[in-house]
Amino acid sequence: MAAAHDTNPHLSAGEIVRRELYFTNLYRVLQASTYIGLSFSPWLGDLVQPQLPLLARWTSVVYVVLAVVMLLNTRRALPRLRAQLPLMVSIDVLAAMLMIIAIPDAHTGIAGLLIVNLSAAAALLSLRAAFTLSGAASGALMLLSIFDVATQNSPVRLLLEALLFAFTYIAAAWLNHTLGRQMRASEALAERRGLDLANLAQVNELIIKRMKTGVLLVDAGNHIHQMNESAWLLLGSPGSEQRDLGSLAPELSRRLYHWRNLGRVDETAVVLAEGVPEVVPRFTRLAANDDSHTLIFLDDTSLVSRRAEEMTLSSLGRLSASIAHEIRNPLAAIRYSAQLLAESPDLSAEDTRMVEIINNHCVRLNDIVENILQLSRRDRSRPEMLDLNDWVLRFVEEYSESNDIGDDSLRAITQARAVEALVDPQHLQQVVWNLVQNALRYGRMPGEPARVMVIARNATEQGPPLLEVVDRGPGIPPKVAAQIFEPFFTTHEMGTGLGLYLARQMCDANQATLEYVPVPGGGSCFRISLGASVRMAASA
Repeated sequence: MAAAHDTNPHLSAGEIVRRELYFTNLYRVLQASTYIGLSFSPWLGDLVQPQLPLLARWTSVVYVVLAVVMLLNTRRALPRLRAQLPLMVSIDVLAAMLMIIAIPDAHTGIAGLLIVNLSAAAALLSLRAAFTLSGAASGALMLLSIFDVATQNSPVRLLLEALLFAFTYIAAAWLNHTLGRQMRASEALAERRGLDLANLAQVNELIIKRMKTGVLLVDAGNHIHQMNESAWLLLGSPGSEQRDLGSLAPELSRRLYHWRNLGRVDETAVVLAEGVPEVVPRFTRLAANDDSHTLIFLDDTSLVSRRAEEMTLSSLGRLSASIAHEIRNPLAAIRYSAQLLAESPDLSAEDTRMVEIINNHCVRLNDIVENILQLSRRDRSRPEMLDLNDWVLRFVEEYSESNDIGDDSLRAITQARAVEALVDPQHLQQVVWNLVQNALRYGRMPGEPARVMVIARNATEQGPPLLEVVDRGPGIPPKVAAQIFEPFFTTHEMGTGLGLYLARQMCDANQATLEYVPVPGGGSCFRISLGASVRMAASA
């Protein structure tokens, strides 16, 4: 008889083997209880008469204790299953042979009970071990039968019965081993396929999550089953318990009703919540002639104009990069000439000052050219899943080793639990490096060292992961703060005005936002919001 295999696809191979061994041990307890009944029950006296009652009772009591111990020890036996299972079956065979000696009248039933033990073991062991155990049981039964026929004048048919049981033991062992091997192969294949499907589902979820288009799955009762991050934002960031489309977006619910019942499609833009862009909803069924579930796509109208703007900026960027590249050669000639002129011994103090101004502005212009070329060469985002706690600790250590910060302090602030974010690590490195340099340079009170912190945290339990660079300096005036991310805006005479602009561009490429937040009591905070942590989730 083949051991029972659990068909639950969520169980691992190890868990399935554990359950098989558990049921085998449970059968062993029932088998031992049967021996107890044969040995002690007063109602079986007329049918089964023990020849050696003391041996029968001691054997059944010891066997039932061992069976219970094996049942309780099921999980611990798994790591050493191939060594312990033969020992367990050997105990079964020994107990069965002793019971046959003690109660010869029940030898057929006792020998039949042993088939299950040998079959279950064969399903879990190698073919050699299965044949060894079934052969040992067959040999023991044959020896007992030969002894009974020779000494007790028992009928010769006992030899035939023993021979048939021996054949049954070996055949059952071979059959169950073969079935067990095929079933384990099928389970391993199913487990691999399950992992592949889980990975594919995770990839699909990640793709849908990062889509710019909002996606909702709504049933016939207007209940939202799933939504991606863009849809969550376009609906005004509702709470996880808010799943009724009619309450969240009445206009969208009305258009869905008209599409379902009247076949009418309204393609005018609509605002679904306060402070979110206009969207054009599109509806489609999950399957033909099936209205039980509907997919709703929310197209952000601002993306169209943004794409046109990006194309214009891309063209301007290529033009700027071409111009910047052409500027480099004459700029290098001007700077080299100024350096030669500075070496002249006949320069007056005023001329020396003029040469210094030329050099300073050449350096500034070269920085602008390098930033423009860096902007035009910027690689596409290659996001990875990062634990911001570990990343911040490594960043602060690397920055401190690469730069002499003197009396200034740079600290990493992390959280007790992981803060996970999907972002390009190289882009994040450039952005935070630039922000920390600015904080150490400008974020200090007069005559005091700079105190800068790099903080990784979540906005709220369900909110997006944040990375903040905070200093305790004088802060930025509101009028200046409104312009700091504009290209070429700077308050420093030698600044290029492109550092923060480039940082924001890199954040945009990673679907993140960079903003300036005043710190109460003085100081500045540049906050990078790396995208909401809300996942597509089925309703309860």
